[in-house]
Amino acid sequence: MKRNFAKIAAAVMAGAMALSLAACGGSSSSSGSSSAETKAAAETEGGSGEVFKIGGIGPTTGAAAIYGTACKNAAEIAVEEINALGGVQFELNFQDDEHDAEKSVNAYNKLKDWGMQILVGTTTTTPCVAVSTESNADRIFEITPSASSTDVIGGVADADGNVNIPRKDNVFQMCFTDPNQGIASAQYISENQLGSKIAIIYNNSDAYSTGIYNKFVAEAADRNLEIVYTGTFTDDNATDFSVQLGDAHNSGADLLFLPIYYTPASQILVQAEAKGYDFKYFGVDGMDGILTLEGFDTSLAEGVMLLTPFAADAQDDLTKNFVAKYQEKFGADQVPNQFAADTYDCIYAIYNAIQAKGLTPDMSNEELCSALIETFTSSDFSYSGLTGENMTWSESGEVSKDPKANVIQDGAYVGM
Repeated sequence: MKRNFAKIAAAVMAGAMALSLAACGGSSSSSGSSSAETKAAAETEGGSGEVFKIGGIGPTTGAAAIYGTACKNAAEIAVEEINALGGVQFELNFQDDEHDAEKSVNAYNKLKDWGMQILVGTTTTTPCVAVSTESNADRIFEITPSASSTDVIGGVADADGNVNIPRKDNVFQMCFTDPNQGIASAQYISENQLGSKIAIIYNNSDAYSTGIYNKFVAEAADRNLEIVYTGTFTDDNATDFSVQLGDAHNSGADLLFLPIYYTPASQILVQAEAKGYDFKYFGVDGMDGILTLEGFDTSLAEGVMLLTPFAADAQDDLTKNFVAKYQEKFGADQVPNQFAADTYDCIYAIYNAIQAKGLTPDMSNEELCSALIETFTSSDFSYSGLTGENMTWSESGEVSKDPKANVIQDGAYVGM
């Protein structure tokens, strides 16, 4: 099934009125229209006034706030557009977890008490591993925009063929899994001859970074890419990279692969510049956000390459409309990243699945969960949105879509 673009275009044209009524993004714990506002809008548009309660979880404060705030903002836009269409109606409640697993589970329980029927989240991997275990036990359908570890969905064998975490059949991903990012990065570097001697710096205390690293190394070996240095760090020492950078420089590396989040990546770029090291840099989707990091000199990121499913400078109508609405609502200086785009697609994929199956808000969470699982894994269901065309999902919960390579030029992401 594809998005009804005629209806979406109509919703975009009518969006100014909806935007004036909606809550703005930020660090508040709850967002979206109130129940009364949503019901009134539904009745005005000919709907029943009954709504699906959509929960969201992610960091809107703390070090990873760029990610969670982007998800919250995009979810608000998608819900407003859908509600403006009439018919199926959504109510959104987005909770801050500060990128902390315990706080994320607390947020989940708060949403469950509120009456959440479907969960979009969580945003980051470690909290999502914890929350997905809860949602699986409660039979609440969950789709995460950006938590990419296979531990989130479970059922994936490790290098020794062992399945340590059973498949959580209610959990799906809109983002690429960590293994897919590692494999795709090695493939892209090899096929485009971006580097002959590769150094890697990764976070060995983080499931996201480690998962990408392991698959990158395996794929690099298959493609005869020479890895001349590997350096590690942990969350507790993610500020001083002088040793790792010095060793990478002394190894003769011409490309530095960084399967890490944007905060430590920014420190690496700053410290490499101070030392006069001239690497080419290649990152993954966790790098997205570096251009909006407060206090960071974005000129240091010039030429950085990364894999991401979304580029805000794309010229298709859907992307241009989304970026324009995002900036109208949250500020002209706010450029949506792939976390925002993936969240927007999560909301619309749920919407399409609800329509395809004829689901109603009076169904139990278990009934909704079973129906959505059946729909998402059906060979007849696909979704086209901001981050991919004709996306489908396997029974493992993984999405099938093509990665896109971007390079930072003049302070913006540009498709390679």
